[in-house]
Formats: sequence, structure tokens, C-alpha cells
Amino acid sequence: MQLIAEFALFWTIAYVAGVTIMFVVGLVILQINKRHPERKIQKREPTHSARKDILSSLRQIAVTATCLSVGLFAQWKGWTIAPVELSWWSFPVFFAISVVLHDAWFYFGHRLLHTKALYRFHKPHHMTITPTVWSNDAGSSVDTLFAHSYYALVLFVIPIPALSLIAHRLFDQISAIIGHSGYEYFANSTSRAPWPMICTTYHDQHHSEFVYNYANYFSWWDRICGTIHPHYDHIIKGWEENDARPHMPKAKEPISS
Repeated sequence: MQLIAEFALFWTIAYVAGVTIMFVVGLVILQINKRHPERKIQKREPTHSARKDILSSLRQIAVTATCLSVGLFAQWKGWTIAPVELSWWSFPVFFAISVVLHDAWFYFGHRLLHTKALYRFHKPHHMTITPTVWSNDAGSSVDTLFAHSYYALVLFVIPIPALSLIAHRLFDQISAIIGHSGYEYFANSTSRAPWPMICTTYHDQHHSEFVYNYANYFSWWDRICGTIHPHYDHIIKGWEENDARPHMPKAKEPISS
């Protein structure tokens, strides 16, 4: 019973943190979006109700909290590979390692979810063609497990300090909320070739056209595997050129994918 109670504490903290981040970041971004309608990526309006996406997200954050809690609880109990001691260098190094590993995990898992056999589990997430801040976690439990079982398993094979993994999960959730926001604020030269970074347009194109841009943090897997949107780099350059004209009025029509 004590073991269950201890795990329940881990899970509760992870779940409450996930829900809090979803609402705080989501509401802040919504306020920013209201002030900058010119940054809207797609012309079409969202087809899913915010209420439906929020209710789905509350369920799926519970799945994510379980995955994260399994990994952290197992490490705390000494059941995983011993983590590297937390220090000024180990925290950022293992944070970066975890982000890079998860990007590969996400890309290939995401590709599997788009196969005929598994797409039915991913389809609920793709019902939102025009994503919003509430769309990030909305979907099915199988879909969430494909993306976030990484957090339950990685500590058994990589000696990542717990704080590095927690920071990675925080970065993952916040960046994904921004990536589903439907408004572009981060398009710049590092968001297109030859750099591997991405911006909101990247994942927005995945929702609007389904067969491009499967990665989570970087563009290299899509570039290597030939799944990057053929006009992505050109569209990002358009954002740059538009933003480079501070004395000219913003275009009334948003940039569309």
C-alpha cells in the first residue's frame, strides 16, 4: 500500500503540473493572439470546439502523467540505470540528449501512427485541421502512449538526471502548445534550411495537409526521410521578409500554407 501511495503522489504532482501548464500557457497565448491577428497562419477557423479539445486533453494529460511518473518513480526507487549526478554540466547535456532522442522517438512513432493499421488511433487528433492551443494533448490514449511512453522507458537505458527529464517534459509541453497555437511568432532564418529548428508553421502544416512534417523539435528527420512540406522553407522566408518591413503595414490576409 505504501508503494501505491508513493506512486500516487508522483502521479498527482505530474498531472496537476500538466493541467496547470496547459491552462496558463494556453490562456496567455490566446491573449497574445487576440492582439496579433496578422500572425494567424490559416485563413479557416477552427472546426473543433475548445471545450471538446480541453476535455480530451484532461484525459490524455493523465496518460502522460502516468508515463512520466513511471520513469521518475522507478528511478527514485533505484530500479532504473543509475543516473549521472546532477551538476552544472550534466543538467544541460542530458536535457539536450533527451530532446534529441525524443525527437527521433516521436518522428518514427508518428510515422507509424499514419499507417493504415494505426491511423484510427491518431485520427481523433487530426480531426482538428486548424489547431488551437487546446489541441496539443487532445486525441486518443494510444496516440498519447506512442509519443509519451518515452518518458516511462528512457531512464531504464540512459542515465538522465531526473531534473533534466522534468525540464525536457516542461519544454515539450510548452513548445507543443505553441506549435498548435495557429499563430506564427518564431519564424526566422534558424527555422529553415540549413538550420534544423522549427516554428509553429511546421506543425500547423502537418494538421492542414497530414502527410508532411512529422517531427517534434527539429526538421532533420523530415528532411532526411523526404517528408518535409515542399513549400515550408519558402513560407518561412516569406514570414522573414514580411517581418523585415517594420514601416509597412502588415498584410491583411494571413500567410497560408
